Amino acid sequence: MPASDGSPDLITLGRRIRHARKAKSLTLSELAERVERAPSLLSQIENGKREPRLALLQAIAHELDVSVAELMKDEPPSERAALEIALQRAQARASYTALGLPEIRSTATLPTDVLTSLVGLHNELERRATVQAATPEEARRANIELRRQMRDRDNYFVEIEQIARDICATIEHTGGPLTQRDINDLTTHLGFTLHRVSDLPLATRSITDLRHRRIYLPAAPRGGHDPRYIVLQTLGHFALHHEDPRGYADFLRQRVEANYFAAAMLVPESAAVTFLQQAKARKELAIDDLRDVFAVSYETAAHRFTNLATRHLGLPVHFMRVGRDGVIYKAYENDDVTFPTDVLGAIEGQITCRYWASRAVFSTPDPYSTHYQYTDMDQGTYWCTTHVERTADGDFAIDVGVPYAHVKWFQGRETTVRARSRCPDPACCRRPPAELAARWENYSWPSARAHSHLLAALPPGTFPGVDDTDVYRFLERHAPESSDHASG
Repeated sequence: MPASDGSPDLITLGRRIRHARKAKSLTLSELAERVERAPSLLSQIENGKREPRLALLQAIAHELDVSVAELMKDEPPSERAALEIALQRAQARASYTALGLPEIRSTATLPTDVLTSLVGLHNELERRATVQAATPEEARRANIELRRQMRDRDNYFVEIEQIARDICATIEHTGGPLTQRDINDLTTHLGFTLHRVSDLPLATRSITDLRHRRIYLPAAPRGGHDPRYIVLQTLGHFALHHEDPRGYADFLRQRVEANYFAAAMLVPESAAVTFLQQAKARKELAIDDLRDVFAVSYETAAHRFTNLATRHLGLPVHFMRVGRDGVIYKAYENDDVTFPTDVLGAIEGQITCRYWASRAVFSTPDPYSTHYQYTDMDQGTYWCTTHVERTADGDFAIDVGVPYAHVKWFQGRETTVRARSRCPDPACCRRPPAELAARWENYSWPSARAHSHLLAALPPGTFPGVDDTDVYRFLERHAPESSDHASG
């Protein structure tokens, strides 16, 4: 695989040069003499330690009767070379170098079966280390760091906005709802075709066949998801040039970026900012209106509002996605609201105050209508607009809020619904009223419904929770009949 910056993989390049040199029955010294370079330099190049200049690479290719393109191919020149490359990469990992053990060189005298065993041993050690590291704590730490980065940039990703803006211009999508024709144009622009199937593995939202540039989607939307959003998430990985994630934090970052891209396509920045600025001037900002104008879900509109509100409207905001049980599934803030956190500082999985709008909405006479509420807290008063969305996984409250000083720009500011929250003080809502506790604390034994996912290790693998065998068998079933399985 080429390096992420587009430069060649030096280890594979070196092995291809060595393979071509030996095919010509040339020693290292003989080739060095022909290209007028020191043998030590060529040795470093063949071992992947130095990158040759183009002129030298052209000279080497000429003497070996091969093209530069042939030398720079991504794949190893032989099965033996693939093992040698794998061993060299394994020994370069920090987990191995930290042991202080000597490096085993893949010389010609090293038997292939020994080389195979060494590579297999390294792969198994890496797998075990991944499983041990894949704990809920890792997920929480990754979430904390990602949220910090999002806060530092006001949840606004200028580079993704630019990519989405350029693609919107190419497919001539300037505003309003993104149509299926727009989706097809975008798919074609990125070099893919869409295929809907009934047997997509349950752990996946989509599967992409990179050999044949096909994207497979479920025949019917799963879990109430907008089918456009699933396509855009998938295309986002390729529009943003994502590579295989290097760990859970990288996987999470890519997921956030792909979601951001999808929202930026569904609700283009230029049209959305114009709409929101005009609404602010009229003091009529509303997530509902943004949802309706662009024909997206309330959650997508709320996410998009938080992307644009601080940078373009000068509004500090917070966002929450909360289940009926009060558990926070997603959260973001840059307005200093105090979310509940665990000892690591993670928000996800915590129980929100029962007096906050995101939880109080479920107790209203009509929880599926937009709910407006002021909440007085120790650090000030916040106003929130909250809407409950139904999904296959249950009902979730989508909540967007601002400090009191900024409520003047929003519809719903005239609400008289007001609550007082003293959380994290346990006396606020965590500790039951004294009279109630006195009657029942010694006469109750609830059987808790444990959130087992909080105790389980993260599923190992490049894409957590996805079974590679299921994916590969799926692709085998759906590959075009003309597919040359020996290629690629």
